[in-house]
Amino acid sequence: MMDFPLTVQHIFRHGRRIYGDSEVVTWTGAQPRRASFETVAGRAERLAAALKRLGVGPGDRVGTLQWNDQEHLEAYLAVPGMGAVLHTLNLRLFPDQLAFIVNHGEDKAVIVDDSLIPVLARIKDQLKTVERIIVAGSGDASALGGEVLRYEELIAAESPGFAWPELDERAAAAMCYTTGTTGDPKGVVYSHRSIFLHALGVGQGAAIPLNQHDRVLAIVPMFHALSWGLPYLGWACGADFVMPGPFLQAEPLARMIAAEKVTYAAAVPAILSDLLRYAEGHETDLSSLRMVMGGGSAVPRALIERFHARTGLWITQGWGMTETSPVAALAWPPRGAKEGEEPEWCAKTGRAFAGVEIRIVDDAGRELPWDGKAVGEIEARGPWVTGSYYRTPAPERFHDGWLRTGDVGCIDRKGFIQITDRAKDVIKSGGEWISSVEIENLLMGHPGVTEAAVIGVPDATWDERPLACVVLKEGATKDAEALRGFLNGKVAGWWLPERWAFLPEIPRTSVGKFDKKVLRARYANGELDVVELAGTKR
Repeated sequence: MMDFPLTVQHIFRHGRRIYGDSEVVTWTGAQPRRASFETVAGRAERLAAALKRLGVGPGDRVGTLQWNDQEHLEAYLAVPGMGAVLHTLNLRLFPDQLAFIVNHGEDKAVIVDDSLIPVLARIKDQLKTVERIIVAGSGDASALGGEVLRYEELIAAESPGFAWPELDERAAAAMCYTTGTTGDPKGVVYSHRSIFLHALGVGQGAAIPLNQHDRVLAIVPMFHALSWGLPYLGWACGADFVMPGPFLQAEPLARMIAAEKVTYAAAVPAILSDLLRYAEGHETDLSSLRMVMGGGSAVPRALIERFHARTGLWITQGWGMTETSPVAALAWPPRGAKEGEEPEWCAKTGRAFAGVEIRIVDDAGRELPWDGKAVGEIEARGPWVTGSYYRTPAPERFHDGWLRTGDVGCIDRKGFIQITDRAKDVIKSGGEWISSVEIENLLMGHPGVTEAAVIGVPDATWDERPLACVVLKEGATKDAEALRGFLNGKVAGWWLPERWAFLPEIPRTSVGKFDKKVLRARYANGELDVVELAGTKR
């Protein structure tokens, strides 16, 4: 067989040549901007030439502080294709964390959307390696000081026909940092080979079967875990892109779906829940959708059922992490599933598709059976699973050639994973485990509850007990006893929380997950107004 390199360049060439008339639509709040794949490819070619002229060479990191838009997709294609490394910057990180990842990644240049200039300006004096700042858009950039380059001017100055270099498929192509919820963010570097194989793997029929007839609404941020692989998957199969930019609220998303006849959307549960609430209260056309994927955190069964009632679609739950490129499993119902059982299967974490291997191990590192009962830490390995962190030794995260995911759960005989908690969030009460995820999902099925997060808090008798933090729907009554009664009979009696807190909102991480670290700190500092009920019997 030919020694054919698996690179982003090949994905780029294929999408351009085969699907040149597919389009990228960027939502602007007014008239959407439209460009064909051929146009985007030509601009990516000029961007690569401009970056080379500015001194960006093989292996140099180029940061992107951008929304999901056409220019960001151009960087996804140009930067790895020229041999540099695309470093997507999380625009929702705290300033000190953002400065940390730019410096730790040693970014040589940063491309920033003009609406995000204030974000970059706050840290510009802390950046040690950045030589060039390129602004996409014509907004005022004076806050950045010094010499600022304009994206469109750079592209306009270049000629078509960039000479793409030969690349080693094992060379770095992109990098993302974890969100740093338990310390400094850690860098994960993706090779050309891993990106190529992930695009093939995630596009198979058992995963996300997109094709040239699809129109993809990429809600999941392009700064987070390569946007779950959608930019490369969509480009490779010729699916149209609908890019929401900063318009991530329910109303504009509903308008995009209706106006652009979106067929596939992917988002965290919080956004899907907001979209559904909007659709339930307004005249909304979601009929073009044929697939919806939820990920980033567990999709509550109640949301899956309500979404089906409104649209006729079952939300497909996906699982993965920055370290797995990220998609590693999806919860399609198995062969033989009976009508009416779909919510049960779709609410599971999912099962790995070809290219990823999964196992569970106990505290001693011994592999546990796939019987749906044994609970242990989930470990993963495969050609798009990271084997180390960038410049950060973390041997505790790896075990005998496997990535320790930090997720705790079980696997049944059909290979379906059911995560019960993050290792750092598990509640151990009287020596036995309580699943915060299961309690949360049940609570979010209550008609008066919008969101719920459950954390373990110290208890003099049982070491730890669950505290349920609840956001109520407008008009709902704060009745902790009634909520506990709603859970009664659905979980073991000793799982029922005695402590309840009613909040206006649940704090979230920069990628939309519940930030339980913040909740635990608020409880420890006495900042939560906690209702305490009579204890449960064990």
